[in-house]
Order: sequence, then structure tokens, then C-alpha cells
Amino acid sequence: MNQQPLIQVGIMAAPEISFALHGDFGSGESTNRQTFHAALQGTEIILTNENGIKKTAPFFNFKSAAKTNSFTLKNVTIGIGFHWEQQEEQHFSGDLKLIVEEGKVRAVNLVPLEDYLRSVISSEMSATSSTALLKAHAVISRSWLLAQIERSRRPQIQNRQTQQQPGELIRWYDREDHTLFDVCADDHCQRYQGITKIISTKANDAVNDTFGEVLYGDDEICDARFSKCCGGISENFEHVWEPQPHSYLVSVRDAQSDINLPDLRIEAEAEKWIRSSPPAFCNTNDKKVLSQVLPDFDQATSDFYRWQVAYTQRELSELIFRKTGIDFGAIISLQPIERGYSARLIRLKITGTKRTLTLGKELEIRRTLSHSHLYSSAFVTDHLEVQNGIPQKLVLTGAGWGHGAGLCQIGAAVMGEQGYSYQEILFHYFKNAILKKIYSE
Repeated sequence: MNQQPLIQVGIMAAPEISFALHGDFGSGESTNRQTFHAALQGTEIILTNENGIKKTAPFFNFKSAAKTNSFTLKNVTIGIGFHWEQQEEQHFSGDLKLIVEEGKVRAVNLVPLEDYLRSVISSEMSATSSTALLKAHAVISRSWLLAQIERSRRPQIQNRQTQQQPGELIRWYDREDHTLFDVCADDHCQRYQGITKIISTKANDAVNDTFGEVLYGDDEICDARFSKCCGGISENFEHVWEPQPHSYLVSVRDAQSDINLPDLRIEAEAEKWIRSSPPAFCNTNDKKVLSQVLPDFDQATSDFYRWQVAYTQRELSELIFRKTGIDFGAIISLQPIERGYSARLIRLKITGTKRTLTLGKELEIRRTLSHSHLYSSAFVTDHLEVQNGIPQKLVLTGAGWGHGAGLCQIGAAVMGEQGYSYQEILFHYFKNAILKKIYSE
């Protein structure tokens, strides 16, 4: 690869989309500061401008004629499926493409990779972040995206897979719904808000200083993952996604030393770990550090390192029925069957009065046991107020926030504040990886 690629980012999909173009977008008509409305009719898009003039086509391309041009998308939903889900108006540079996707109009932003990263780093991180953290995240985000693009060219790899045997349903998810563009703009991939947020000088410098630099391992660009908080120990890739180990995505103690590292695959060790608060880089309540990683709507979450969720019997049985479509009856127990190195559950047996089923992997478990997403699958369950063998209250005590594989954002923020370099941060979380520059300006 000699130069940076152009990235296609799926911003939003809706039955109708309203947007405005600011500048010359070379569409064959005057689009300077015009407002448009796009709606679907059959398999074609009807585009109406502010003067009521309509055009119909299977797709529309608005190519920006200058870097100073921009466009605005209204009512963009962010945090889809999470507790912070909300709508906002967002602004973007680059080109805009409108396509048809599953009965909706999809808005796609075409933008150079390094410009995309400037927005991602400013969206995922605060301008107050340490230079080391911003540089580390620039390398990770660049590596992850290029790895996904390479991965999409391998049709033999299944991004979503289900293993179903009698009494067991094991499912994992990985970008299975992105076939018409490279990456989405929400937390499912990486938060991207275009130029909605001011691109900080520090974020811009972090991208420029690491321009074209990626993590490399196993003879390919690293599929560099990250999550909010590992909970003290990160997780192996194969325990979260497809059963294909990566030497650079293995369990790491989120501390200066691996001394006294417990084997959290053992249930007794996992329970002891989760019910305690061992020291770790990510075990912090420092608001200055947390503000670097958590946007305003995330900062309401303060119990990310160790947390609790309580359900009544009725709440949990109704929730599981709604999420799975399976009537378990009253929930008798949530029983750990298999854990990973971070104590995250890979397989969990749900026993009810009508049905028993073992679920996995971690995201399927998190989706089943929460109205949005459980913070993580590293939890233990207390079955309380038992009547006739049926608990009337179930309390989940857990560790961490997210899948836990790869870089721990809060841990990395603490490392940056403690003076670690971006290379030291990367090599702490991604063992057996090297840094490699694959293109230059």
C-alpha cells in the first residue's frame, strides 16, 4: 500500500433523510447551501430540494469539489441499542453517497482514511488526553480498520456464525451487517462524527505523527480491538469472536506486573476476582483521566470497574423471553459453564421451569441479560429470596465494560498520565506485535 485509501463510512439509515450541502458538490446543479430530502419509493430514491424539484435514481453521489466543503445530516442516531442512545445533527467533510439498503436510505461518507481518524480520535477521546494515549489510539484505529478491509476481501471468513447443538446456542457477531460500506459511524465499529466535534490540535498531531503506522503481527495488519475497561485482565480474541487465536490478542494483566495473576477460568478464582477490587491501571475514579475516554453521556457511568445489576424474578424472566423469544418459565439459575482468562463468560446455562439452554459467546450473553447491553459478561450471580426452589431476586455482580479484548481505553489513559509512551502502551496490550509504517504522506 503506497498511499492512504478512501474510506466509505455508513453514517445513518432511515426511511427518510434530510441533509444540507455547503459548497459545490459537482452534482450538475447548484447545490451551494441547499437543503434536500431523500425518501425511498420502491427500489429508488426520490430526492427533493428546497424548491420542491424532484429527481429519482437508484443512488446519488455528491462529490465535494473542495476540502472546505461540508454537508450536514439531521437526526443522526448515536449509541444505537445502548443506554445513551440519542439523536443529533452532524457535519461532515468529503463526499456524500445515498444508496438503498434493506428498505431504507443509507447515507455514506467517503473520506480519506487519515481524515477519518482525526474525527475518530476526537470522538473517542477528549482533547485533554495525553499525547501518548491519542497516538496509541490513532495506531489502533488505523490498524483495526485496515484489517477489516483486508478481511472483507476473504469470502471464506464468516463474520457471524452460530453453533447450535441440542441444549446449546453459541453465536458471535463481527461486522456482519456492513457489506455496502467499510465501517459504520457508531459504537458497533468506531465512533465517527465527521467534523461535528472540533478536531483538536492534539488529535490532529497524533494522527500526523503516526501517519500510516499500524500494528503488525501474524504476518498481517493486526485486528487491533479495544474496549472501555477490561476489569483488570484483558481477554483472548477467540473467546469473544471467531475461534481463531491471534498471538497479539491474548490475555494481559492490566498492571505493571503479571505477578500473582489468577487463573480466572476456574470458577472459584473468578468469583474471588469479581467480588474484589484488585489494583489495575483501569481501576480508577480519577475524573481527569475518565474525562479523556468517556464523553459527557458516558460519564454518568461510574461503576465500570465493578458493578451490580439486580432483577426481580418477573423482570428477568420477561427480559430473557423478550430477548431470545424462548419461554424459559421462571428462571431457576444462571450457571457459568465456561469462562475466559478475564473471567468473562463464554458459555452460560440458563435453567428455567420450562426450558434449559446454554448461551454464548459473551455478546449474546450480554444482550440476553440486559435491556441494551450488559456492561460485560464477567459476572457472578446471587440467587436470592428462594421460594420453592425459585429465586425471587437475582443480583449480577460484574467486572469491566465491554468485550475486554485488546486495548483497555481507561487503562491506557492512566498509563498515558503516568508517563508511558504510546509504543509502551501498545506493546503492553498487544503482545507479540510490532509497529510498521505502510504508507506515507
